[in-house]
Amino acid sequence: MKKPDFTNVLTTLIILVYPLLIWYAHGKIEPRLLALALVAVAVLRLLTSKLSQRYRWMSLAALALAVPALFWNAMLPLKLYPVAVSLGMLALFGASLVRPPSIIERLARLQDPNLPAFAVAYTRRVTQVWCVFFALNGGIAFATAVWASEAIWSLYTGLISYVLMGVLFVGEYAVRLYVRRHHHA
Repeated sequence: MKKPDFTNVLTTLIILVYPLLIWYAHGKIEPRLLALALVAVAVLRLLTSKLSQRYRWMSLAALALAVPALFWNAMLPLKLYPVAVSLGMLALFGASLVRPPSIIERLARLQDPNLPAFAVAYTRRVTQVWCVFFALNGGIAFATAVWASEAIWSLYTGLISYVLMGVLFVGEYAVRLYVRRHHHA
């Protein structure tokens, strides 16, 4: 088994706890310094990771949001990073619906290259569900960034959105088992 790259693990952990860092730093650390940290993580990720072109946009989005935060010493651009991630994932999943195979079908074909027609239709539907999730998640993240307190924003983007994603994963898995059983019966 390949040993995980320390830089990728570190930057991924930082991105996962990012909302909590913003919440903790509010009023204690200038947004400009947080923006510099975000720039450092984004540049480190761009220079050291072997991300495909599809996923480089996350680092570029971080840089694009860090620049106004640096310039105006403002927190709002930093709080918009989860919105950018949701929009990017919506674009990625949505584009795969326009130009098949869908993202979920590609993942399913890693396990079973010969997917039956019902499975292809199912993976397309699951990709559509994820598109709805990313649209709603991005909208809620935007609303909390603009109109809610840092605590509410952090609670949603740092906990609730991850729980909802987990519920969607588990729910989809249960539905997949049912669909599989129904088509094999």
